[in-house]
Amino acid sequence: MQFSRHINITGGALSRWFVAQCYDALAVGALWWFGLDYLHVPWAPFWATLAAILQFIPHFGPVMAAVGPLLVALFAGGFEQFLYVLILYGGIVVIDGLLLQPVIMRRTARVPIWASLLVPILLTLTFGFWGLLLAAPLLAVVFAYRAHARNRATPQAPRQTPPGQVITGGRLISPGAPTGHIPPQDDTL
Repeated sequence: MQFSRHINITGGALSRWFVAQCYDALAVGALWWFGLDYLHVPWAPFWATLAAILQFIPHFGPVMAAVGPLLVALFAGGFEQFLYVLILYGGIVVIDGLLLQPVIMRRTARVPIWASLLVPILLTLTFGFWGLLLAAPLLAVVFAYRAHARNRATPQAPRQTPPGQVITGGRLISPGAPTGHIPPQDDTL
């Protein structure tokens, strides 16, 4: 395989992964906005936008996104509102990790849901922080190469010349044309 083909496959996989991350960030930002607005936490749109931006930092971004709303809820609404925001944070993390990310990666980057759930855990146990950081883009690239290999392995049906097109030895006859008459050919080709 040519080097340019490798670049196209890898680049396409990483761009689809980035699009999946953007969709995930928008979904998490919307969940934060809805939840914080429901709990009447001050500056809910700001915290939701910050959470969407920080969603691009794997696993540490959501923790950093929760600090601001938790502090504001503690000082503005008391300990009870702090607990509600903490529950909201836990709910968003669970919904995102077990539902949103796997489904979005499946639809956008064509990574199976089981791989989105299990491979990051295995890579984290094997390679630590770097396994955790590189799990999602690596999955997108691996499954892009897998899809490319499958497409090359499946035999393609031979292309047939459509009726009326010039072929070696004459011209194809349309299915609706009378069989006894072959249309004249132009020999000036």
